[in-house]
Amino acid sequence: MWYDSWYSAVWRRLRSHRVAWCPLVLGWLVGIASWPLPAGAEQLTIYSGRAERLIKPVLDAFTQQSGIHIALLSSGTTELINRLKAEGDRSPADILITNDAGSLELARAAGLLRPVNIEEVTHVIPSQFRAPDNSWIGLSGRFWIIVYNTTVVQPGQVTSLFDLADPRWKGKIAIPNAGSEYLQAGVSVLRAGVGDERTKQFLIGLRDNAGTQVYQKSSQIVEAVAKGQVAIGIVNHYYVYRHLAAQPSAPLAIVMPDQHEGGLGAIMNVAGVAVLKHTPHFDQAVQLIKFLVGETGQKMFADLDKEYPLNPNVKADSALVDRRSFRPAAIPLTKLAELREPTLQLIEQVGLR
Repeated sequence: MWYDSWYSAVWRRLRSHRVAWCPLVLGWLVGIASWPLPAGAEQLTIYSGRAERLIKPVLDAFTQQSGIHIALLSSGTTELINRLKAEGDRSPADILITNDAGSLELARAAGLLRPVNIEEVTHVIPSQFRAPDNSWIGLSGRFWIIVYNTTVVQPGQVTSLFDLADPRWKGKIAIPNAGSEYLQAGVSVLRAGVGDERTKQFLIGLRDNAGTQVYQKSSQIVEAVAKGQVAIGIVNHYYVYRHLAAQPSAPLAIVMPDQHEGGLGAIMNVAGVAVLKHTPHFDQAVQLIKFLVGETGQKMFADLDKEYPLNPNVKADSALVDRRSFRPAAIPLTKLAELREPTLQLIEQVGLR
């Protein structure tokens, strides 16, 4: 739809030029989102912490099926939640989509969300991937994994995240920067699973071994490993599979870590969706959620984004490690929000960049 495409293009252009987000600019964008549509047209405004290229094809498919237009505003999740708090009931947003269950929990704790209690959700999305009151709903799963260069590292040399703190990997590891939501969520799970002291020692070793190999984007970590600039990296699994889909001969392999007896298990998080409490378009928002958890939406997450569908009726991409073959860490996703602040303090204390 011309409106959706133009609005998204303007937003991308502004972000690419690092425009200062003064109230005037933000207000202008909000005003655009409220421009009138053709007579009889319906619209949902979505604040999304997901990269536009990953979520927009799914939303476009929903618009094609339902006729409901989407005004999509993509930005950092923390920025969006702070914005929603500031806007209050005046916010134009109807839906919040994020990469991280912890961020959704923060939005729930702030009273921003409205529960969605419908059979189409409770029957297909397992309870561990939803808020207790269904005010947020997981859409797709992602695992924090170890990626390694097969010309440098042999299978079995690394089996646990904690192996990466061993001095033998000094100068050979690439990690996300301290601002990464993936890093923060991963450290929170480690703290809950093994305690603060062991997590702190792990982070110190990781910091020392990575040195200057600290990246803003996970795709850059995968690229560095593929080129042999480093031997090992830590990323969400789908970055590796997207790279391999484009470059099948890349010397990359992954480890689902900590599967040994007594091990923590692979660290899992979910991308998810929530309806904002003040929305006047609740019925349309429910239509979108039904689409996203249904087979069409879930298959798009699987095929396009290489994520694990949470609807058990939909299979993951065949290239991915079979979900039944490994064990996730048994830390409730709802704990990620309460763990976040002390996690940020620990990351700062250790001096991760």
